[in-house]
Amino acid sequence: QVQLVESGGGLVQPGDSLTISCTASGYTFASKIMGWFRQAAGKEREGISCISSDEGNTNYADSVKGRFRISKDNAKKTVYLQMNNLNPEDPGMYYCVADRHPCLSWDPKGRHLEIWGQGTNVTVGS
Repeated sequence: QVQLVESGGGLVQPGDSLTISCTASGYTFASKIMGWFRQAAGKEREGISCISSDEGNTNYADSVKGRFRISKDNAKKTVYLQMNNLNPEDPGMYYCVADRHPCLSWDPKGRHLEIWGQGTNVTVGS
């Protein structure tokens, strides 16, 4: 019954900012490593960001470094992804992921990770 539920996706214009969130239930949130993946139409799934369970160290894909920021609130069992200066390379389905293993061990395409959310869609442009 472990679940991750994303929210906050939508349509934005290039250069806009958007924050999406992921709320967990059914497991000990603070014991898991949390991260975000995305998949655009016609493209491979890619890891976007990851945050450690205790020290809060973060990792980012090169494509989003300096523009996106991951954070979490253990009391709310929620992880956030603040996305700034969105561009046409950023749209896609964004998935929240939870896993017991450290960020640097994660497969770049998300293979073998334990818990996945249903996704929230981000569209850039109109």
